[in-house]
Amino acid sequence: MYSKKIVSLFFALLLLIVSGVTAGVPGGDQPGKTDRNDKKKTEKQGNAAALIDAKRLAITGKESEAEEQFRKYIEKYPGDPNGHFELARLLADKKNVQEAITQIEDAITLNPGNSWYKLFAADLYQFAGKYNDAIKIYERLIADEPDNLDHYYQLANLYLSAEKYNDAIRVYNQIETKIGVTEEISIQKQKIFLLQKDYNEAEDEVRSLIKTFPGETKYMAILAELYMALNKQDKAFELYQQILATDPDDPYIHMTLADFYRKQGNKEKAFEELKLGFANPSLDIDTKVAILLSFYNINQVFDELKDEAETLAGILISTHPNNPKGYSIAGDLFVQDQKYKEAREVFDKAVELDSSKYLIWEEILRLDVMLEDYDHLLKYGKTATELFPEQPGAYIMNGIAMFQKKDFTQALDQFNRALTLLVSDNDIIAQVYMHLGDTYHALNNPEESDKAYEKSLQYKSDNVYVLNNYAYYLSVRNKELDKAERMAKKAVTAEPENPSFQDTYGWIMFKLGKYNEAKEWIGKALNDPEGPSGEVLEHYGDTLYKLGDEAGAMEYWLKARTKGGGSSLLDKKVEQKKWID
Repeated sequence: MYSKKIVSLFFALLLLIVSGVTAGVPGGDQPGKTDRNDKKKTEKQGNAAALIDAKRLAITGKESEAEEQFRKYIEKYPGDPNGHFELARLLADKKNVQEAITQIEDAITLNPGNSWYKLFAADLYQFAGKYNDAIKIYERLIADEPDNLDHYYQLANLYLSAEKYNDAIRVYNQIETKIGVTEEISIQKQKIFLLQKDYNEAEDEVRSLIKTFPGETKYMAILAELYMALNKQDKAFELYQQILATDPDDPYIHMTLADFYRKQGNKEKAFEELKLGFANPSLDIDTKVAILLSFYNINQVFDELKDEAETLAGILISTHPNNPKGYSIAGDLFVQDQKYKEAREVFDKAVELDSSKYLIWEEILRLDVMLEDYDHLLKYGKTATELFPEQPGAYIMNGIAMFQKKDFTQALDQFNRALTLLVSDNDIIAQVYMHLGDTYHALNNPEESDKAYEKSLQYKSDNVYVLNNYAYYLSVRNKELDKAERMAKKAVTAEPENPSFQDTYGWIMFKLGKYNEAKEWIGKALNDPEGPSGEVLEHYGDTLYKLGDEAGAMEYWLKARTKGGGSSLLDKKVEQKKWID
């Protein structure tokens, strides 16, 4: 919305212009009494009030009406260049460039000395791709205003657009005669020479900069890069050494030398230069992080050069001890190298320095789960939920820690909080309902546990952990064993080598009275690489008992009691030497 006061002021100023024009016309205050000569003069000069009315329509967004008024104005006052100029501007705004060009050309014909008309015409020519026409205008402008540097820069750009590179060089040389050697012009000329494959001239341009600014090492670096591109490594190396001698604290020289040695295939020297560069506090950390990420590709980082990458990350931390970025990238490298404790340690330091990055907090919580360090998880998880109350991930991790610490009521609270924040991620929603199912089971609330598992499967029907757990808990309660068998089979088919799934499926076979099948599947679970649990050993003993092998049953019940983790009936089975339901 525009301000009425500003618009009123604008038109008041225009009315002052109108009154000035009228005052200059004989008989202007006596309409109808002008003679023929005065009328012709008015037609040539135009009518400022009428022009203002048309401009007002354009300013207020009534472009069609404004165009109509401008056309009528030009018809009535064909000799007024302002009418053609204003119509050209309006047509250009409406993307009617060709007619806009016609109108501005008419304005220039009527007033060839107006530089604003010419500049606008040049813009229109350039927009229409008529570079030669725009070039002619700027050549005339330079002839009229030889000290206006803007005209030279625009002309050079037009020559470049028209691919008239030699002419562009000529204009840049004219600029240099006026202002001397500058980085902007010399680098632009160098680019043109490189485009023309005139490498000698390109080299001379950079040497001109070095001569003009002898203490500026970046121009030596530019020339060295040119030599590298031209496969003149010896000359490039001489310049790099010259830079190092001139400015040993140059923040980029060691990075440049590292790249030089890398291209030479000298990995050891490249790494030594990288370490020197990373140890230079004058080189900003963002540049170092970018180099660390780009110098090694993925295969190298986590294969032959992972140790070097971690060394550089360590130097990064030592050089910038108060910047969290160094700790973050070191943590990422440790995670990729499966050094989870080291990763968590540096991530802890990163959030100590800057607690605003949620992704780092979540990485810490994930590492806590992997390390099964639930005390650390509870501490950092609590802080994470306070800092980021809208992030469901922190509540989920908190819930896992509370579940493991057997604080099931608080775990329920955390999982339910997470659900209120989740909207469209079905996989994560399914995981949360799975945790809710496990937690309700731990609270001896089978009805709510079943509901949670059912909800989880609605969101992700092939979640094998839900299928397994739900099936097992149904079998423990001797409820819906056919349904339990289908779910357990689906899980063990998806992961046939999973000992937990094997035991669940075998136990459901036991419950269904299919003891030979139970022995087969529970027997597979005995081959768990980490060793069978007490629960699996007890299940196998139960199965052997049902198959008439009482001695075998006793052997596995005793193993289960020694292992720990069996059922509450295990001691009675051992004491009474028989299976007890």
